[in-house]
Amino acid sequence: MAVTITSEALRAEISPIGAELTALELIGTGDLLWNGDPAFWTGRSPLLFPTVGRVHGDRIQVAGRHYALPQHGFARIRTFMLIDAAPNFCRWSLHSDEATLSRYPFPFRLEISYRLDGTSLAITADAFNEGREILPVSFGFHPAFRWPMPGAESRARHTITFSHDEPAGIRRPVGGLLSSTRYESPLDGRYLVLRDDLFEAGALIWDRLESRSVVYAAPGAPRITVEFDGLPQLGIWTKPGAGFICIEPWHGHADPEDFSGEFRDKPGLALIAPREHQPFAMILRVD
Repeated sequence: MAVTITSEALRAEISPIGAELTALELIGTGDLLWNGDPAFWTGRSPLLFPTVGRVHGDRIQVAGRHYALPQHGFARIRTFMLIDAAPNFCRWSLHSDEATLSRYPFPFRLEISYRLDGTSLAITADAFNEGREILPVSFGFHPAFRWPMPGAESRARHTITFSHDEPAGIRRPVGGLLSSTRYESPLDGRYLVLRDDLFEAGALIWDRLESRSVVYAAPGAPRITVEFDGLPQLGIWTKPGAGFICIEPWHGHADPEDFSGEFRDKPGLALIAPREHQPFAMILRVD
């Protein structure tokens, strides 16, 4: 059963499937999240674990053996257990089991917490290594905000503003993998003016990111600040013509085009020591 948490300004709904945020309502204004229309994309805010993006051949190599692992991993389709709840807070847990070990041969526990405080929603994922070897893992947030947002007249004039200059440019997906080619930045200064044609070749991927926050805004609409200190990559994606824009802070990314080695050697992974854990956090601030 889904869980609803509230503050004086926000209402959030979280599904046990994937511990996914399925609604984020600014009270008196409307839902800020995409509605999951299957004509375009059924996701709303999936959690990406233990991979972000695709791995080469949709399989990983561990100690010379291959394991089938789908794009963005499996957490988003697994049922989490609710382990704690309060009016403004909930925490969920997913443990490795026979099914996960057949795809990703590492014992783990993943805990996801949601906390509302005024006009802010803090989401923390904590990955615990329950095994005796290094736990190699990626984690990504994938919230899909409405485009246009409530109160905006149209899809025009929506922008995403980066907190820092981004001189390194971007990567693009190639068959779901990370392009070897680096492309010129689509930013105008620190501003990304959203247009459908930006996404005809797929997501925009900042793998050498300076910013640790961005602001999504449009005239007449709420401003959403996405803070992601500790997450070094960012993807921005939509399907042209759809009513959403995804702002995706990541720790890790898809396999580079030319990578085909052991999973733990993949660039961008977090490597968690036995009996240790690593948090990944994102805060959404609405004003």
